[in-house]
Amino acid sequence: MNLEKLVAVSGRTGIFKMAANRPNGLIIQDLDNGKKFFAPSRKHQFTPLESISIYTYTEDSTAELKEVFINMLTQIDTNPPVSPKSNSTEIKNYFSEILPDFDREKVLVSDIKKLIKWFNFLHERNLLSLPVETEKVDEQVVQEEDVKNETEDAELTE
Repeated sequence: MNLEKLVAVSGRTGIFKMAANRPNGLIIQDLDNGKKFFAPSRKHQFTPLESISIYTYTEDSTAELKEVFINMLTQIDTNPPVSPKSNSTEIKNYFSEILPDFDREKVLVSDIKKLIKWFNFLHERNLLSLPVETEKVDEQVVQEEDVKNETEDAELTE
C-alpha cells in the first residue's frame, strides 16, 4: 500500500494522485478518469495521505493512516466498515475495534467518517493492499545479522 502520491484536496471530494508540483499549486490527477488539472494553492489546501496520523494513547501517541487502513483491510470480512452516515455511537464502536487505543477526546466523529470515506474510495478502486511478507523477511535478516555480529564480537574479545 503506497499512500505517497495520494492527496486530499480541500473543496473537492475524493482523493487525487499528485502528478506534478508547481510553485503556485499542484497538478492533480483524478483516480477515476485519469484527467489531470491544476489546483491553485491560494484556493485549495493539500493533505498528503502519507502524512496523516490518528491520535492514540500509546507511547508514540499517534498511529499512521497506513496502519489504520491495514487494520481495516484485514478486518474487512469479519468487521466491514460502517456507513459514514451511521450515528456517532456506531462509528466510534466500529473504530474502537479497528484501533482500540485511539484517543476518544482528540479524534472526532467527523475525522472517523472522513477516514471511512477515504478507505471505501480507495478500496473500491483496488488501491489498497496488505503489505507483503518481504518486510518481515527483511526484519528477520537484520536480526540474524545483528546476532552474527554479536557472535563475531564475542569471539574477538576472547
